[in-house]
Amino acid sequence: MGKKGALENHFDFLYTQKYKDDLMIELTFTDKAQKKVKDFAVSEAKPEQVFRIYVQGGGCSGFEYGFSFDHATDNDYRLQFGEIELIIDPFSATYVQNATIDYVEDFRQAGFTVKNPNAKATCGCGLSFSV
Repeated sequence: MGKKGALENHFDFLYTQKYKDDLMIELTFTDKAQKKVKDFAVSEAKPEQVFRIYVQGGGCSGFEYGFSFDHATDNDYRLQFGEIELIIDPFSATYVQNATIDYVEDFRQAGFTVKNPNAKATCGCGLSFSV
């Protein structure tokens, strides 16, 4: 029998939130990614820090994704996925719209990945993209 496909990710969370500046953020954060954030938070996060997803210039394709634990600012968008609070700055939010954040662990790599339908090109590393 083959894999169950979409049923494998039945614990993924799609977050949709409209903010005061009329930006509608839609982001999927998989169950595996949430579990890894919880695991890393125990050893990596300081009190009051939450998981940040950001986009910055660089990488092979022009932009790259980054992940860290950080303090939220007044300008950040706050997204709640179960027990996990995720923050995104306004610049980055426009680039991760409708993306899926996952955690992959196999013989080649281990880390967070972003499947972004807005990316025109991506790099083999999975963290660099262009629009």
